Amino acid sequence: MRYLFSLFFLLMFSLASQAQKITISGKAVDNETKEPLPFATIGIKGKSIGTITNLQGEFDFHILPEFQNDLFTINMLGYQTYEAPVWTLLGTLSLVIEVKKSTLVLDEVLISDSLNGGEISLNGGEILQIAISRIEQNYPMQPYLMDGFYRDIKKVGGTYVSLLEAAVKIYDEDYQEPRNKFKLRERVGLLEVRRSIGYESKFTSYFDQDNLLEDLLLHNSIRYRHFPAEEIFFTSLKREKDSYFNGHEIFVVTLKQTYFLKIFVEKGTYAIIHTEYESNQEEDLTKKRGLESKFAMLKRVIDFKLFEGKYYLNYINVDSKVNWYDLKTKKLKFETELNQSLLINEVFPNSADRIAATEKMRNYGLQYQDLPYNKEFWDNYNVIKESPLDRKIIEDLEKRGALEKQFKEN
Repeated sequence: MRYLFSLFFLLMFSLASQAQKITISGKAVDNETKEPLPFATIGIKGKSIGTITNLQGEFDFHILPEFQNDLFTINMLGYQTYEAPVWTLLGTLSLVIEVKKSTLVLDEVLISDSLNGGEISLNGGEILQIAISRIEQNYPMQPYLMDGFYRDIKKVGGTYVSLLEAAVKIYDEDYQEPRNKFKLRERVGLLEVRRSIGYESKFTSYFDQDNLLEDLLLHNSIRYRHFPAEEIFFTSLKREKDSYFNGHEIFVVTLKQTYFLKIFVEKGTYAIIHTEYESNQEEDLTKKRGLESKFAMLKRVIDFKLFEGKYYLNYINVDSKVNWYDLKTKKLKFETELNQSLLINEVFPNSADRIAATEKMRNYGLQYQDLPYNKEFWDNYNVIKESPLDRKIIEDLEKRGALEKQFKEN
């Protein structure tokens, strides 16, 4: 009886804690143009919790009441850090936060940088080489745990056919360079999952059936050192006009060849804080059911956030497209598109907690890892806020019933 009472008390306390969360809802815009700021980082100063704005600059940020006397922050590349006490933003309807562009006058392509006590002039390749050599200084080298929100959306021939969202825990030992750069080092535990009925569609078989979240983590080119070693790669990098982020000056390095690469490196520490990659080259993939597929497009954005002197993953977003052609006529039959996002909500450095083998997410597709839909959990969890641009997704997916009902039944 005492055990049951204790269990009941802990359950009620847990539910009460969830219900007591406070929410800051608003929109981040440019101070001058009033244009929305997509993918701006929302957080609490000095804390590891956070979220990001959607494509329209909108956000819902769920936090514990104990943070109401802390500073709410917005950070965006090229902008000054916005700070305000949490309590001043609570209860404000139609909250619009205007963020100012950096007023710092930044030098053009060649400036003088202090490195190991000497003054030298750095080009793009040299900046990236230093940044790669300092990964183990700038990123965690002790075990850490992260809470994350994962979403993937599948689209066939211009119509959205499925949506899957998951709450996960991700454990990693450190950022040491792995021997196998294409084998996942992180261990992932699945907390909650919800999905639309579209996973029963015949078209989902044209997408990879592997664990897409684990595949997404392998896109972290900093963690897995996915940089060419050839000298020609580094000599091809161009240094652009410098930028500004979170109170620090930033190097900007680009490569424009058969693909586009843009890397933002913090001055002083040489930490890589943001990367963008895009390729539109067609590549042969597989043959299936009288069709052949060609990889047509990949866009990838990786972003990091600073906490307790180390940079941790903030979010990854990957868009990919595959074209399917008739084997005989070579005519295009349809396109499949996949959007994947992983947002890190909270980081726990130097974590003694591990994800046990029994808790580890299974290697096959998330859509097959059944968990009952927990509405109360999702109502208080930091996700990427739905934007007006998402309405088309919802409209397509709800042709077979309300999403809330689909979540409950699938």
